[in-house]
Amino acid sequence: MAEPTNLSFTVAPAEAGERIDKLLVAHASKFTRSQLQSLVKDGHVLVDGQPAKPGWRMKGGETVTLNAPAYEPVEKIAPAEIPLNILFEDAAIAVINKPAGMVVHPGAGDEQGTLAHAILARYPEIGEMRYAPKRRGIVHRLDKDTSGVILVARNEQAMHNLAAQFQKRTVEKQYLALLERRPKTDRGRINLPIARDPADRKKMSVQRDGRPAISEFFIEKTFDGGYTLVRVNLLTGRTHQIRVHMAYIGAPIAGDRLYGLRRQRLGLNRQFLHAASLAFDHPATGERMRFEAPLADELMAVLRDLSENN
Repeated sequence: MAEPTNLSFTVAPAEAGERIDKLLVAHASKFTRSQLQSLVKDGHVLVDGQPAKPGWRMKGGETVTLNAPAYEPVEKIAPAEIPLNILFEDAAIAVINKPAGMVVHPGAGDEQGTLAHAILARYPEIGEMRYAPKRRGIVHRLDKDTSGVILVARNEQAMHNLAAQFQKRTVEKQYLALLERRPKTDRGRINLPIARDPADRKKMSVQRDGRPAISEFFIEKTFDGGYTLVRVNLLTGRTHQIRVHMAYIGAPIAGDRLYGLRRQRLGLNRQFLHAASLAFDHPATGERMRFEAPLADELMAVLRDLSENN
């Protein structure tokens, strides 16, 4: 059982305008941002003696008090020797071409064989990071059945730097997707908020009170039967974002049995969605870097078949 945490600090003038959760990350580094957000919601954070509210922005001069109760530490995960397709690696980061079928980090029903297990075996120093044990090194996520480029942090400094880049939306994320139907326009920008579907907790859906979500698409090629290959720029990173947005405009992703057609025509065992490229600033040098991952063999085979029938 971990000991309770009690700390107090005064908001500096330079910190005016900062959200309470972001400010707490700087002053209570032993907690993750999600843990601190939960502590705020549960009333364990006071501002000038009053319970803080999520999203509060500081004016400067306030006294912030954190009283975190004792908690049971999260069970650590064990390294697992799992082959990885490494696109790049140095002392700060690793860039990996994730295969479809691999879960990024442990969760309900997926406690073994994840990317988190694999990177811990290849990069043991990740286990020393003061971060959620099951997500150490994981900067962002891809769905289990989405393949492609994923970025891993090998130390805490890199983790915080890259997380900030994702938050500021300076990371460029581009995907390739095959749609069941051709969109009404050759290119488009979908700006629709996404939240958990109240009717099905396994799904996300467009909701008026959801989190902001922006996707841009560009048609690359059309095939007989309405199939359309598109390139998608992901400006935000919501769960299932591309799948939800494309289904909402009436052009679901081929092979997507959760958001797409019940009767699949191509015999795919996964959704045709691939993280094709990722661009970001190196957390140590500041150099702008871009990495691309080739389409998986089973997706290339689908495109060849469609091209031959065109």
